[in-house]
Amino acid sequence: MARAITLLESTRADDTELGREILEALVPETGSAVRVGITGPPGVGKSTFIETFGLHLLSEGRRVAVLAVDPTSPLSGGSILGDKTRMERLAHAEGAFIRPSPSGGSLGGVGHRTREAMLLCEGAGYDVILIETVGVGQSEVTVRSMVDFFTVLLQPGAGDELQGIKRGLLELADALVVTKADGDQKLLAERTQAEHRQALQLLRPPYIEWKPPVLAVSSLVGDGVSGVWEAVLAHRAALTETGALQAHRQRQARAWMWSQVQEGLERAFRADPAVAGAIPGLEREVEASQTTPAAGARRLLEAFLKPV
Repeated sequence: MARAITLLESTRADDTELGREILEALVPETGSAVRVGITGPPGVGKSTFIETFGLHLLSEGRRVAVLAVDPTSPLSGGSILGDKTRMERLAHAEGAFIRPSPSGGSLGGVGHRTREAMLLCEGAGYDVILIETVGVGQSEVTVRSMVDFFTVLLQPGAGDELQGIKRGLLELADALVVTKADGDQKLLAERTQAEHRQALQLLRPPYIEWKPPVLAVSSLVGDGVSGVWEAVLAHRAALTETGALQAHRQRQARAWMWSQVQEGLERAFRADPAVAGAIPGLEREVEASQTTPAAGARRLLEAFLKPV
C-alpha cells in the first residue's frame, strides 16, 4: 500500500505511470467504502479523535485507512507532524493503515494524490477511509469534494478563532462535533453544542435529506464517539435511499476528471520551450509593475498557442 501510494506521489513520470496502472487495475474493487472527511482548527484534537474513532471502528470489525495530510516542511518537502507518532495505538492496530502525506502547499491542505490514495485503500479492502486535513482557513471545498460525509470538529467555547469562516464551515458540514467534552470542559462543550445547534437553524443544509447534527465527544474516554459513527451511517442510509449519494459521487468523479485535465494542461504549458523561456522575464516585469499580470498571462498564452 505505502509503496503504491509513493509511486503516485512521485514526481518521476515512470513512477506515476506505474502507480496509475496499479490504480486502473483496482478500479473495479473501489467505490464501496465510507469516505469521511475530518477538519478543524489547530489544537482541536483531530488526531486524538481520529485515533479513538478508528479504534471504535476496528472494534466493530471495520478496516480503517487514515489519509492524514500534514503540513509540508519548507526544507525537506516532507511531512512535519508525522501522524503515525500522533496515533500510535491506531498505527499498531491490526486492520488499520495510516498514511501521512505532505500537503505540498496544495489548496485546502489536501495532498495532490489524496484521491488516488483513497481509491488504492478501497481496492485493498479498507471499508472506511478517514481523510484528515491540515486545518481550517483554506479550502474545505476541496475536502468536501472527495468524501461522502464531512465532519467539522469544534473546540469547547469555539468562537473567536472561527468567526471569519464559521458560516462557510457550517454550510459544508454534515455534522459538527464538539471535542474535549470531559472534566472541567464538559459544561462549556455542552454550551457550545447548544449554540451551534441554534446557528444551524439559520442555514440551509447540504442535502434536503439530512439535517446535520451537533455532537459532543470525549476522545480521551471515548464518550460520544459511537454516536458520530451512527450519524455517518444514518446519513449514508438517507442519501442512498433517494439516490443523492450516487449523484454526489458522480459529481465528484466528473469534477476530479476536469481537475486532472487542468493539471495536465498546466504541466504541458510550463514544459513548452517558448513559455519556459519567457516566464522568468515576464515574472520580473510583473513584480516590478512594468506590465500587468493580465498582460503577462496573455503573452505567455500567445507564446504557447503560436503555430510552430
